[in-house]
Amino acid sequence: MSVTVRWAPSPTGKIHLGNARPALLNWFFARRHGGRYVLRMDDTDLARSSREFADGIEADLQWLGVEPDLLVRQSDRNALYDAARDQLIAAGRLYPCYETEEELDRKRARARLLGKPPIYDRAALELTAEDRARLEAEGRTPHWRFRLDGRPVHFDDLIKGPQTVNTASMSDPVLIRGDGTYLYTLPSVVDDIDLGISHVIRGEDHVSNTGTQIEIFEALGGNVPVFGHHNLLTDALGQGFSKRLGSQSISDFRAEGYEPLAIAIVATLTGTSLAIEPYESLDAIAEKLDFSMVSHGSARFDPAELDTLNARLLHTMPYDVAAPRLSARGLEGEAMWLLLRENLAKFPEIAEWAKLVTGPVEPVVADEDRDFLALAKALLPPEPWDETTWGHWTNALKTSTGRKGKALFLPLRMALTGRHDGPELKSLLVLLGRKVCLDRLP
Repeated sequence: MSVTVRWAPSPTGKIHLGNARPALLNWFFARRHGGRYVLRMDDTDLARSSREFADGIEADLQWLGVEPDLLVRQSDRNALYDAARDQLIAAGRLYPCYETEEELDRKRARARLLGKPPIYDRAALELTAEDRARLEAEGRTPHWRFRLDGRPVHFDDLIKGPQTVNTASMSDPVLIRGDGTYLYTLPSVVDDIDLGISHVIRGEDHVSNTGTQIEIFEALGGNVPVFGHHNLLTDALGQGFSKRLGSQSISDFRAEGYEPLAIAIVATLTGTSLAIEPYESLDAIAEKLDFSMVSHGSARFDPAELDTLNARLLHTMPYDVAAPRLSARGLEGEAMWLLLRENLAKFPEIAEWAKLVTGPVEPVVADEDRDFLALAKALLPPEPWDETTWGHWTNALKTSTGRKGKALFLPLRMALTGRHDGPELKSLLVLLGRKVCLDRLP
């Protein structure tokens, strides 16, 4: 079977880690199986959708390393949905209903009082043509419901295994609003059929929708895709990520200097049997991740784990990968990168760390160390230097002054770098050279 998957965000806000999870899991599945990846903007909610949010989603995907093979927008495809609507009406599967929301609320409340499930009673199916004409003359416009078969719908889930959804316990779903616009369900199924989607990979909160959607696939004569429902990513408090609640967005992480690969790893491997650890690329993850590794339990995001992973990716980043980003900051030099990368938590910090090599540096000199540093300056070895120079220099100082440990090394570090922490001085000394060291020592 050729693989075609889709990720279908609603452009009603910025995407967050919870959205990135299915976006990337679909990408990994497509890459693993040599398939196609469709980005579908589910923008049928015209009041809340915007092109700005859609453009932002595309930018976030590109930053994460996902390159769709096809981009479609539901707002451009109404003719397909109209044709499907007419087909379902002709088949008697889509029927008009005239109840107001208040009337439906009263029906549900009454059902609960009687100990019955609060599902729609299909009263609209009993309306005659004269009844419908009278209601429309009163100014009522119908919403349209899909008549379910009311049966157990079985499917083999890629992640959860055999599943059954009994549509007999559900209300016939509304597919078309009273104003004639489409809700999510019908356009989604129509697009999946039209685009040849072979696998639908999404969050487990959609399992209960699958029975309804399979019945619509069958009613339209379309091929039913294979479904896979993964566990949902939650925040550190166990709450679901939400645009409405203002969860930290992918663009926020980008602005804060996180590596896209770190975000991708945390968004997808959390809640699997694979460790949260560095990978070379998205393709390397795709080769290793199988859906059998996805846990059936929760997947809780740990910000500390992301910070640790981000640093680990930087600490092993090859110079050829870092070079274009260094160049954009006016920096270059493999030796400098290999020395300084161990100190980075986020890449933008390289600008500050690079000052240890390029300057300017404000040496910090304690009064009690001035004589010691004057002697250090006098004993600074002649060039050429290599990584043994530091040892020769400090051994000479130790012999001359009796200083050792922190009393020996910290004044040198503070004078040469202006800070308590930083890279190994034996390597930094070589990069600085004798003239710079003489200038920084008092």
